Amino acid sequence: MIEKRTIELIAPSGYPHDPTALHLALQRLRAQGHHVENIHATQRRYQRFAGTDGQRAAELNRLADPSRELPDIVLAVRGGYGAVRLLHGLDYDGLQRRLRDQPIAFVGHSDFTAVQLALLAQSGVTTFGGPMLVGDFGAPEVSAFTMRHFWHALSEPTFTITSRVAQAQSADVTGTLWGGNLAVLTSLVGTPYLPPVEGGILFLEDVNEQPFRLERAIYQLQLAGILERQQALLLGDFSGGKQFEYDNGYDLNAMIEQVRSVIGIPVITGLQFGHIPDMVTLPVGAKAHLQADAHGFRLTVSGHPVLE
Repeated sequence: MIEKRTIELIAPSGYPHDPTALHLALQRLRAQGHHVENIHATQRRYQRFAGTDGQRAAELNRLADPSRELPDIVLAVRGGYGAVRLLHGLDYDGLQRRLRDQPIAFVGHSDFTAVQLALLAQSGVTTFGGPMLVGDFGAPEVSAFTMRHFWHALSEPTFTITSRVAQAQSADVTGTLWGGNLAVLTSLVGTPYLPPVEGGILFLEDVNEQPFRLERAIYQLQLAGILERQQALLLGDFSGGKQFEYDNGYDLNAMIEQVRSVIGIPVITGLQFGHIPDMVTLPVGAKAHLQADAHGFRLTVSGHPVLE
């Protein structure tokens, strides 16, 4: 049974362009007994964004206000683009004082990765890579897999994600779990908004990118010295990339083998995370233990915010 929660919406990136999906999402959450706040965030428009930069940053900064009661869940409306424009305007000190070590779940993925990594780097706040309002809660058919993993991650102090995807490399490592969208993460390299994680387990996903573009981004992380400081690289879903005749057999698998040959840490595949219907929920900044072998992998996570 799902507990009734207070869910506050934020829209740090694009605006919802599918009114049917928006209506379905709100209807479903209310039907489960949840109280949904700040629906106004779904109605704002400014160019391709869900409001001006000032409006979208203020939406996040007001969570630092000690006079406001905190919601249980802060849920991103959707991704797209625009979160990076807010990073210099967030009240990191106030957000740290208000949110660190509190039982509150910030949830989203895709472009929301920018906010998640900035909060971890500047405020030490752990968030969740997981479903978003329109694309997931508002899907024509809600994924039972996604919802089960979502509520489990938010309510259990320790949980384990398993995969039966055979691994070409073995691993048995422990470290900080962090990552998100590859394109967004690499855009933060060299900025104060990329967490300086040492000995971490880095997870990555992306969508609509050809294998050579993925490889180029991973090389950027390697050449910047980021990958050599990690314990393992955990690859999620990279859907939507097109194959061309010019690729001449160079595909996603070839890209992964090339990456394996140069980065010097285990590359584990098959994580169900990304722009896919059935996805797990992953804390960004929690502690994790990754075990992988020819039979699959186990990722055990702890130390993340847990809803009361």
